[in-house]
Amino acid sequence: MSVHLSPEQIEAESFRIIEEELGPHRWSANEWPIVRRAIHTSADFEYARTMQISGGAIQSGIEALRSGCGIVTDTTMIISGINKQRLAQFGAPVSCFVADPEVAAQAKELQVTRSILAMRKGAGDAKNGIFVIGNAPTALFELIRLIRAKEVAPKLIVGLPVGFVGAAESKGALRELGREYPELPFITNVGRKGGSNVAAAVMNAILIQAAG
Repeated sequence: MSVHLSPEQIEAESFRIIEEELGPHRWSANEWPIVRRAIHTSADFEYARTMQISGGAIQSGIEALRSGCGIVTDTTMIISGINKQRLAQFGAPVSCFVADPEVAAQAKELQVTRSILAMRKGAGDAKNGIFVIGNAPTALFELIRLIRAKEVAPKLIVGLPVGFVGAAESKGALRELGREYPELPFITNVGRKGGSNVAAAVMNAILIQAAG
């Protein structure tokens, strides 16, 4: 490998290697860029098998971004990973309330995780409609509860929490919710794998499509 390759050349070569090594796949033309970025970010080809993208989720996310819809995340790492230049094109604000003093105080009082209260706070603002979860299963479980309670109607859910406790189960609950509400727009995967980096990569792939 040449050390003189530009970032764009490195990315293009990475994508070429991914497609060469993976071979034929089941993903459509607008789904594949999202799955490919998840693989590119993690170097994990398992995402080609385990990713789940509901019908209409990508288009719903694109339309939400183009309308300047607010994005709520469960970690600041996701905010750091989202391409700010692309995001600025749409004027879509992105927020994480886990470190919010009010959230911290309420979480301590109620003896629940900050991630739960952070989702409640984000969902309480009607300007927010995109929810990106890459770390805390409790955040995804809470978002599912809020949807069932008719307290929020997301334009897009990127549900990719990671870990050994509750991650696979929370994503299973999201898929089950999708079976109950076929119009629910979500992107998730099966199993324990995920993470803020993968969730940010998925959002970046949607941002690229939204920008045309």
